[in-house]
Amino acid sequence: MTAHFIFNGLLTFATLSTLLVAGLLFTFALLVMPGLGQLDDRGFLRGFQEIDRIIQQNNPVFVVVWLGSIISLLAVTVMGFGQLNGLAQGLLIAATLLYMLGVQLPTMQGNVPLNNHLQSLELTTMGEPDLAEARQSFELPWNRLNLFRTIISLVVAILLIGVGILR
Repeated sequence: MTAHFIFNGLLTFATLSTLLVAGLLFTFALLVMPGLGQLDDRGFLRGFQEIDRIIQQNNPVFVVVWLGSIISLLAVTVMGFGQLNGLAQGLLIAATLLYMLGVQLPTMQGNVPLNNHLQSLELTTMGEPDLAEARQSFELPWNRLNLFRTIISLVVAILLIGVGILR
């Protein structure tokens, strides 16, 4: 296998997995959260808890896509120093930085802590005022972070497509 072949495979996988992550985030922004938003406080919180539990069960396909997007993007960026130059190299570096700082960092520093806090709530024992407060402290911050991650992940995917075109 040549370095060029490996680079092309990594770039393809990084692009596809990044697009899948973007699609997941987009689906949450466009469909899942607005759908849950139509529920009462207890239903909203319980619904999100169940969705998050499924994600936290580390479905192998989800893990390959999510972690694979990170690993392949970092690997293709390192290889890109020997395979690319000029604009293509700059786009790849920009895509990687944007993805790590604009998708992964907000996920780990924002969305995951919000999810974990929500998982710690015992909804069956909470009264309506506590449920309303829990929803209020979760829903808007989570949605804002997710919208930001969605936009950044789409920009990253476009940059990676540009790298593929320019190489």
